[in-house]
Order: sequence, then structure tokens, then C-alpha cells
Amino acid sequence: MRYLVRDRMLAFHEEAWIETEQRQKLYKVNRKLLRLRTTFHFMDTRGDQVAGIVKKRVSLHHTILIRRDGKAVGRISKRRFRIFGDRFKVSLRDGRRLKVVGNFWDREFDIQHAGTTLAHISRRWFGIRDAYAVDVLSEQDATLLIILAVCVDHTLEDRKGERLTNL
Repeated sequence: MRYLVRDRMLAFHEEAWIETEQRQKLYKVNRKLLRLRTTFHFMDTRGDQVAGIVKKRVSLHHTILIRRDGKAVGRISKRRFRIFGDRFKVSLRDGRRLKVVGNFWDREFDIQHAGTTLAHISRRWFGIRDAYAVDVLSEQDATLLIILAVCVDHTLEDRKGERLTNL
């Protein structure tokens, strides 16, 4: 199933909506400003928090923690320097290790587990910079894969170290 992540333009704070192809809103991603750590909250349409993303301030690699119900369910890390190997690594609490591979410059990448593609993320079909598609091939992990796509996109937009720009 295809999901669309659309950043809200001209907002006083950073937020985005995650929608289905039929433009049905599913989640709102809200960035909390004026905090010591950068945090995002995934809210459903009723306003209940589904998950949270917390960027660790001090780490060797750019690391983001994914939390559900107050517990860490995953961690995504970006290596600052890479000669060989993956640029992004995802470690989940259930023991799975996912890889994020593809063309990061053009924002065309896949989330994979054991060589199987679970989701494909693409900005190819959108002329504006504030939207991208997440094609989820594993519906059982749909919410987690959308959260990972937002984390990777956010990390790629973070070009000045600690300064966070786009959602």
C-alpha cells in the first residue's frame, strides 16, 4: 500500500501528515520545539500518541530512538564516515536488523530485511520537495516502516550536524 508524507507548509512549528493514496489522513507527525532533545510525536487522527522519535544528542553516529508506549522499540543509526558497509542501520527490539539502501541523494531508497524489500521510499513522483511516497510491501509492519522512512528523511535533511531542518 502506498502512503504519502506531506510536510505542512507555512506552519509555526514543524508538522507533517501521513495519508493514504486516497488522501485519508492517518497520522500527524509533530516536532516539539524548545526541548533539550529533538522529539517527534506520531499522533493518530483522534490525537492519541502512536509513537515517538527521540534524537540522541551525544553519540558517535547520528542516532534516533523510536519509542512506543514509553519503551524503545528500535534504533536507527547513520554512520558519519563510511568506506564500506551500510550507511543506515536499524536495530529493532525483537532482534531484527534492517538495512536502508539506495540512492540517498535523489531520495530513492528501500528498507530491507534479509534481502527482502519491506518498503520503498521515493520523492520521484513529486515535483514539490515537501512530499514523498512510502510504498509498504509488509503491511504487518506498516506503521514502523513509515516511522523509519520519516527518520531517514529527517536525517538526510539534517546537513548541519545538530541543526534539524525538514521533518
